[in-house]
Amino acid sequence: MANVKTVLDQWSVKDLEDNSSINVLVEGCTELGNNAQPGVQIICMGHYVTYEPNIVEQWAYKAGKQGISEYLLEDKSWTFHEDQYVKYFLVLGSPLKARIIVKTRSSKPNTREYDLPFEV
Repeated sequence: MANVKTVLDQWSVKDLEDNSSINVLVEGCTELGNNAQPGVQIICMGHYVTYEPNIVEQWAYKAGKQGISEYLLEDKSWTFHEDQYVKYFLVLGSPLKARIIVKTRSSKPNTREYDLPFEV
């Protein structure tokens, strides 16, 4: 069976400093990862962040070791500047959530969360 992608959300944050924008596309997928399980992909600035059971289980374990409920995906996030960034999180709980925060130089941080279609 082929992976079926469904657009869950699509949004943009404009930067009035240079008239650019950061675009975000969120897709629900029927088959992700080595086990072909349902999950969520977030596409932003040419990067794909995939929330599928195998990697989310590892992230949840690392969050538990650190004693936190919101795990910042440092290797996936774009945080080189304080006034503009894209941060990805795994939010523990029931249901698990994918969180993205987008900030441009001229905007406040825009936060959105998406329920993950599985538990770990």
